[in-house]
Amino acid sequence: MKPADYRLESSWNPHGGPNGAFTFTLFNLSGEALSGFKLVYTSLTRVINAAACGNATFLRRNANFHEFEPPAGLALAAGESWTFTVAGLHRPARHCTDGAKSAYLTLASGKHMSVAVSDLLLEGRVSEPPPALLPEGRLDLPFALQPWPAEIDAKPGDSFPVILYPEGAGTDELSAISACISLTRRLFESDHSVFNLVASPQGRALTFSKDASLHAEAYRLTFSADRVTLSYSSAAGCQYGLTSLAQMLNGARVSKGKFRFPVSGTISDWPRYSWRGCHLDVSRQFYPADDVKRLIDILAWFKLNIFHWHLTDDEAWRLEIKAYPQLTTTGVLRGPDEPLLPQLGNGAEPVGGFYSQDDVRDIVAHASSLHVEVVPEIDIPGHNAATLVALPELTDGQEAPESYHSVQGYPNNALNPAVPLTYEFLEKVFDEMVELFPSPYIHIGGDEVANGSWLASPLAKTLMAEHGISGTFGLQSYFLKQVKTMLDKRGRKLAGWNEVAHGGGVAAKDSLLMAWENPQVGIELAKQGYDVVMTPGQAYYLDMVQAEAFQEPGASWAGTVPPAHTYAYEAAGEFPEELKHKLKGVQACIWSEHFLSRGYFNRLVFPRLPAIAEAAWTPKASKDWERFAAIVALSPKL
Repeated sequence: MKPADYRLESSWNPHGGPNGAFTFTLFNLSGEALSGFKLVYTSLTRVINAAACGNATFLRRNANFHEFEPPAGLALAAGESWTFTVAGLHRPARHCTDGAKSAYLTLASGKHMSVAVSDLLLEGRVSEPPPALLPEGRLDLPFALQPWPAEIDAKPGDSFPVILYPEGAGTDELSAISACISLTRRLFESDHSVFNLVASPQGRALTFSKDASLHAEAYRLTFSADRVTLSYSSAAGCQYGLTSLAQMLNGARVSKGKFRFPVSGTISDWPRYSWRGCHLDVSRQFYPADDVKRLIDILAWFKLNIFHWHLTDDEAWRLEIKAYPQLTTTGVLRGPDEPLLPQLGNGAEPVGGFYSQDDVRDIVAHASSLHVEVVPEIDIPGHNAATLVALPELTDGQEAPESYHSVQGYPNNALNPAVPLTYEFLEKVFDEMVELFPSPYIHIGGDEVANGSWLASPLAKTLMAEHGISGTFGLQSYFLKQVKTMLDKRGRKLAGWNEVAHGGGVAAKDSLLMAWENPQVGIELAKQGYDVVMTPGQAYYLDMVQAEAFQEPGASWAGTVPPAHTYAYEAAGEFPEELKHKLKGVQACIWSEHFLSRGYFNRLVFPRLPAIAEAAWTPKASKDWERFAAIVALSPKL
């Protein structure tokens, strides 16, 4: 790769203003003089006071996009640098990823040039390296199982079979073994297969037993010196049993001496919760279809059964809707000269990316083959900046731009409940979604609408007067009730974030809400009659930093979330006994603002994703942090 012609380095001083100040230095490494340029960087630490700059003029901001120009007449010869300061920040910088995520120059000619960026440095105090996040761990039973089973009474053998092979298996069982072989080979490409369809004298026989008394997702493994018996009642239970066998045998192979394979005894296993989810935001960063399928493979390995696919947000609309092709042309393309400006890692080159309906069918089929349900999300009415750029006819043209209420820096990002075309648009979108996604749930977001939104819209004022609606959240409730009716007509249930309950909410019947703001919210939702999935940022948001050290990457609005805390968190918490039936499960959330590389993804998602998988499956009494820490290094990664 060619060395960068330009590099932007930055530091943050906690004493440079009310929320500290950035110092930026642009280096000209191009070999040619630089003048008459503008500099853009993207950062989640936003500038809200344009005047609080030194040696630069702040030109404009759009969400996380910031544009500056140097003092008049500034010229940088080859090897020279320009330094400027930026205060007036909306919050302090707390971690190394709170600075510039990308940058580019716009030359006097209009040409855009990429600028390399470095992680943010800390001024004014010692920047300690991040601490170790996992202990070495301890094993009472040397079995590589993730998540740990509900009941285990098995004795480790001194040796392990080279292979497991079926004996007397039916066609469906042979197909299940073949699928598990394919899964393990995709996740661990260089490791030896743990199953074979042909008998082997060095192996151990695997027999199957259908047992209708077992829960649909349960299985039982019975071990002896010459065979293993897998009992199950449904295809999902069969898969989970095979996955456990694959984990134990693979672990015994790759970590000889630490892990072993059972020679006798039983494992009886079933899930703690019915909803065992993982969410992925593909709007802030685009993940190719093969990466999405690999993540689903990882979920299946950990016996997670829900993939919550966050397909739209302010940054892009990623789902092909044939009725509105603009959504995946105008609504996904970001660049210096595009309708959508660069955000969060975007630079001089335009970037796009969306999932065609053929991609979606392939991904949904892949997930279904692994007993993972794909729950799609289009986030409405808020987080629709990209939608409104692609379809400006969805705005109230009479509303003055200065009256907009912003969220996360976007000046107008909420679909207006009083624009009739909004409902025509959603009817067509839902028509196509129900053909693509067989899940009984469609997630409609419902989060983070700024209080005050729509109140200056003449159309909204008229609607509020006609229906006796008060305030932003009353309007949101009116809107979401119409959405729920649309879903009801299509035989689908509404899922959403906890703010769906604001302003009167929607009918609790056939509505499932996700408590993300804090754990107490989940209890309040259950009291209102909603089914609840717990996914609080303080424990289950995998973009959160894992340590307080400045050099630790990630977000920090929900505090510091080390793996030990994620593992120990109990979703049931203070749920009264009479409300626990409303708690349907737990979910990890992968928000992608900070995931500019696969390395950052893996560092932040693991080991916390397998920790949440264990919370979703393993009974509280069987959880053991030291045991988990000893096993989790075997986890597959993206």
